[in-house]
Amino acid sequence: MNFEPFELERLLSDWEQTVEYNFAESGVYPVKLGELLHMSGLEMEEFLETPLNYPEVNGEYSLREKIAEFYDGANLENVLVTVGASEANYILANTILKKGDEIAVMQPTYMQFSGAAKNLGVKVNSFSLDKGNDWALDRQELIDAVNPKTKIISLVNPNNPTGKILSKEEMEAVVSIARKFDVWLLADEVYSGAERASVEETPSFYGSYEKVIVVNGLSKAYGLPGLRIGWVVAPEYIIKELWKRHEYTTVSSSMLGNRLASLALKPDVRRTLIARTRHLVDHGFETLQTYLNEIPGVFSVVPPMASALSFTSYNLPINSTDLVHKLRREKGILLVPGDCFGLDGHLRISSALPQEYLRDGLSRMNEVVKELAP
Repeated sequence: MNFEPFELERLLSDWEQTVEYNFAESGVYPVKLGELLHMSGLEMEEFLETPLNYPEVNGEYSLREKIAEFYDGANLENVLVTVGASEANYILANTILKKGDEIAVMQPTYMQFSGAAKNLGVKVNSFSLDKGNDWALDRQELIDAVNPKTKIISLVNPNNPTGKILSKEEMEAVVSIARKFDVWLLADEVYSGAERASVEETPSFYGSYEKVIVVNGLSKAYGLPGLRIGWVVAPEYIIKELWKRHEYTTVSSSMLGNRLASLALKPDVRRTLIARTRHLVDHGFETLQTYLNEIPGVFSVVPPMASALSFTSYNLPINSTDLVHKLRREKGILLVPGDCFGLDGHLRISSALPQEYLRDGLSRMNEVVKELAP
């Protein structure tokens, strides 16, 4: 059976628990359970009364209610809670797509959805964020990537790995093409809320067009990846179809995950979590820039508008995958190679981390870079 593996996640599965410095993670430094309970004002004894039962299979009522409030015009029937955004993307591919269909996918991007589509026999066309123009949307490539066979336009906004946030005009251009060809617009918005401090929170695509599907979750902007809580917001008839696949893949997310997610999305707790995220994102990128600038002529990066990530180009005589494994073997550091996004000569570096940990790891990285630099 010909099956395309998810190379980025395979890299993380193989190595992220074995290294001393993990700069390959895509979210901010995770919140501890005690921190979350303290933010919410909930006593541990009260939380310990949570029954370890199944929650509502489509997500607890109170959680879906909180999620729906983030999206103008959405209600409970428009929300399905999933095991992370990864399950959401997987069941979306298996619900809407079939062999012979085509999709248009933004590049560079997190390639889970396009990989799932390829494994269904779907043709993947791409349109670019232009690295020579501060990752601006290439509108002509978008036009060229969509045709009458296209079923879905897929994008991540804010973007992984670049941290690019589409402008209002760029969002309107995407919606216009989707509407022209009557295709689904799938917007993965997991980094909304992880903007740098000077940037307003990214507006959702939801409500801009009747065939918008939004995926989000608590892993990236909230620092809660271990809860494995994601969601889909979509027209009710699509949610019902997704629910059928959800029951085959995972049945439900966990009761603990649902209860803790409801705490995290309380307005006062969410404000605290997002403020924590923005602090880590801002200070982490400042530190990263300092270390990238230590070796002139090697690194170049367009400052990310959001996310814990910097998609950094480098001028070294080594392939990105080879460089990542050299750093792993010699210095105990894990980064993500540009090869995982179809762009060699780049590294995806996560920096929304505790400062001492970040500085120590970047110092080790630069020891190897200095040996390789021309």
